[in-house]
Amino acid sequence: MPRTDTARFRHNQAILVGAIVATIGALPLASARPYLLPVLLVPVAVAVWAWRAGTDADARGLRVRALAGERRISWEQVVELTADPRGRAVAQLDDGRWFMLPAVRREDLSRLAAAAGRAAPDSNQ
Repeated sequence: MPRTDTARFRHNQAILVGAIVATIGALPLASARPYLLPVLLVPVAVAVWAWRAGTDADARGLRVRALAGERRISWEQVVELTADPRGRAVAQLDDGRWFMLPAVRREDLSRLAAAAGRAAPDSNQ
């Protein structure tokens, strides 16, 4: 099977470190009373999200991963790749919807397009 080059985009891993520290810090509070145990869910959920969420791009399309799921988007469905005013990358789909690409910034659009084997979009928008 031929190897495909995949561009992986992930959030800064400092978020994961912060979530682990918050989990350790919440342990004394959560163990003080049984009804405070759900306090641990927040930093654990942030840690899982930081470890898992992001965007993978290869010649077949995009794979967008979130906390609990993922979505595959083929390049045939993508009409446009651009950045919103805050610098986050978004893809316009052929049905008119806009889809935010987690962990992809305006500066990453050329790498994203290169993974698809396409010309880089204008990042000066």
